[in-house]
Amino acid sequence: MSDSEILRPHAEQQFTHELAALSATDDRPRPAGWKMSPWAVVRYLLGGELADGTVISPKYVGQQRLIEIAVATLATDRALLLLGVPGTAKTWVSEHLAAAISGDSTLLIQGTAGTTEEMLRYGWNYARLLAEGPSSEALVPGPVYRGMQRGALVRVEELTRMPPEVQDALVTVLSEKVLPVPELDSEIAAIRGFNLIATANNRDRGVNDMSSALRRRFNTVVLPLPATAEEEISIVSRRVAELGVALALPEVPAAEDEIRRVVTVFRELRSGMTADQRTSLKVPSGTLSTAEAISVVTHGLALAAHFGDGELRATDIAGGIVGAVVSDPVNDAVVWREYLEGVVADRAGWGDFYEACRALDS
Repeated sequence: MSDSEILRPHAEQQFTHELAALSATDDRPRPAGWKMSPWAVVRYLLGGELADGTVISPKYVGQQRLIEIAVATLATDRALLLLGVPGTAKTWVSEHLAAAISGDSTLLIQGTAGTTEEMLRYGWNYARLLAEGPSSEALVPGPVYRGMQRGALVRVEELTRMPPEVQDALVTVLSEKVLPVPELDSEIAAIRGFNLIATANNRDRGVNDMSSALRRRFNTVVLPLPATAEEEISIVSRRVAELGVALALPEVPAAEDEIRRVVTVFRELRSGMTADQRTSLKVPSGTLSTAEAISVVTHGLALAAHFGDGELRATDIAGGIVGAVVSDPVNDAVVWREYLEGVVADRAGWGDFYEACRALDS
């Protein structure tokens, strides 16, 4: 299978050229087990042009200092916790940090209510276990086990969705840098380069608080929503273009006016205030994140390409916006209706969007 056939290549596959160019020109000190220096990792995340003319695309648009703090944390013995509301690029940053530092972003644990300790540490091939008893051959290493063996970064997504007792299985790993294997009367000691990046939402349902003991093992970096509308429009435009190529969507001009419209609606409802600061608004229950804005525009592009005239219009994004805003069919429907009739109906140049949204109710 060629890379072009893969729906979503890993970061180290998608940006191989950029990583190789950075590594080749990087003459700064590298921590043990790192593929490049901390300076080069930050440059990879934030983008720029190298001395040889290679252009590094920005993976994260935001404060440079936050990325510097995150990278510096991973160069110490403390783990990194990326905290923020859903859709603030925590997973995206985590993946690219692992790709740049370890060259491998695949040591991943997806936290859910059903995650068990075995999924973090190790499990067993039960056929061999029953036939031969506990042995290294019967042991099935988990991501943490393999990361410690290789000296690589391990990613834990949605840490706070895991049950507290499973979360606390990481305390010994992070404090002692060893993973006991009592069944074999042995332990795995971490190789230099091992560390852990976790992500967690600070405003979501279905999460479990971290224990104080575990929280002390992390340095926390809070990733905020984009500071300005222009910054968010830039992020959405770039990611939509990348997704369009990855999904092999027919080429459709991604109209900046419609992207601006999506971002404006999301930012106003998130903040509870119109952009001109004149009208207070009720806030819906959903997060209306940048990631959701990207999804709405991508969906609109698919509609325009396959069922429209090939140009992104208000009718293509209206359904996606309504679906994102109205998570609760009772309370959010009231919020949306008030916003539509009280703000959108009177806004100059938004008549087509208003009519498209009204048509969805008929």
